[in-house]
Amino acid sequence: MNKKFHIKRGDTVYVNTGEYKGQQGRVLEVIRKDSKAIVEGINMVSKHTKPNAQYPQGGIINKEAPIHISNLMIVDGSSGEATRIGRRLNDAGKLVRYSKKSGEEIK
Repeated sequence: MNKKFHIKRGDTVYVNTGEYKGQQGRVLEVIRKDSKAIVEGINMVSKHTKPNAQYPQGGIINKEAPIHISNLMIVDGSSGEATRIGRRLNDAGKLVRYSKKSGEEIK
């Protein structure tokens, strides 16, 4: 069963709770199985790595950890504010996401 989420990869989101409350970032990946998303620059963790092809020196690297989707809201492109999302049929009969605040379609 495919879960429908209000965010997709590439969306700009606002973090509405937790340590990173109030910050915005771009969604890099959505993990459907766990209902989480990885957001650029949000929920950074230090990871200890052994030397490998990508990191020949190894050591400690900082990377983004997943954050639960319920803690994220889409940022409306026109106003720049966080908004809730709805779904409706557009003129072409296709189901699209729209901003509940401004009523505009989200690309």
